[in-house]
Amino acid sequence: MDSITQAALGASIAGAVAGKTLGRSVLLTGALLGTLPDLDVVIDYGSAVANFTQHRGFSHSLFILIPLSFLIAWGLWRWKPQLSYQRWLALVGLILVTHPLLDAFTTYGTQLFWPLGDPVALHSIFIIDPLYTLPLLAGCLAFLIRPPATNAVTAGLVLSTLYLGWTLVAQQWITDRVQPALAEVGMKEASLLVQPMPFNTILWRVTAITDEHRVEIVTGFLDGSDELTLEHFPRRPELAQSVASLPEARRLEWFTRGFLDYRLAGNQITATDIRLGIPGAHPFTFILAETSESGVTPIPSGRMPRPSVNRDALPLLWSRLTGRTPVLCLATLSAPPQGHSC
Repeated sequence: MDSITQAALGASIAGAVAGKTLGRSVLLTGALLGTLPDLDVVIDYGSAVANFTQHRGFSHSLFILIPLSFLIAWGLWRWKPQLSYQRWLALVGLILVTHPLLDAFTTYGTQLFWPLGDPVALHSIFIIDPLYTLPLLAGCLAFLIRPPATNAVTAGLVLSTLYLGWTLVAQQWITDRVQPALAEVGMKEASLLVQPMPFNTILWRVTAITDEHRVEIVTGFLDGSDELTLEHFPRRPELAQSVASLPEARRLEWFTRGFLDYRLAGNQITATDIRLGIPGAHPFTFILAETSESGVTPIPSGRMPRPSVNRDALPLLWSRLTGRTPVLCLATLSAPPQGHSC
């Protein structure tokens, strides 16, 4: 999730655990602890793909954060012994553990069990969702105005947690809705990704892929019984095969679970993470290799510039979200729009 949300979550937990003892200052302590795991963004791992796939790695691992909680709690207890070590441990442990757990509900992926296992990504909440964050901020504001408003921060935590649970229910409802339409076009066995569109859980984006084909669907809770609109995109399995032996290509395949779009830009082979962003405006595209008459030559990966978004994108999204527009072609949100029809 975004830094504001993680800070608000950390501050809320700190207020609920130790607000009566430490007062307003504990909110700042909680906010700082809540953003601590994301400091790994300052580390340069040597290449664009490495930086992309190792973010939310060791710094979000439960194997690292749980032992670290004991050490940080001891230091804070020595600093402010009016709160017992056990309470400090509860405060620090809850904040550090809930940070990666919340991130795991997003699409990016969180390596909860680094260095073991695959990234965990539940895809049920957008990285910025006001309905999750606002209850936390409201509870913290109430605490700042009239401390120690522990009931207010606790209520914010309860409401946000209930909303997080709702995202999973909504995701399953959307999944059940699109499966018959996908089966009709031969995509019943396709790999499936169901995630909310930006800033809400009313409108959802569904991506289904096979080796040679990709289908995108936008649908939501205000659609009623409207027929689903499917957008079709070709894939380039021959390009994927040409770089399949490259370590950075394998790393991207692992990190994205295969949700990649390979393209040839001039003589360069690129791979785009199609989970994030929208068709035509995916933010993460990497150059992996160059082609020539002698074959494919790997190069140190670089990241291509982030594509711009159509200035009319937000009005289009809002119109689709509220049900006034029954069809939204995802490609129209890019700038310039992609040259295909829904």
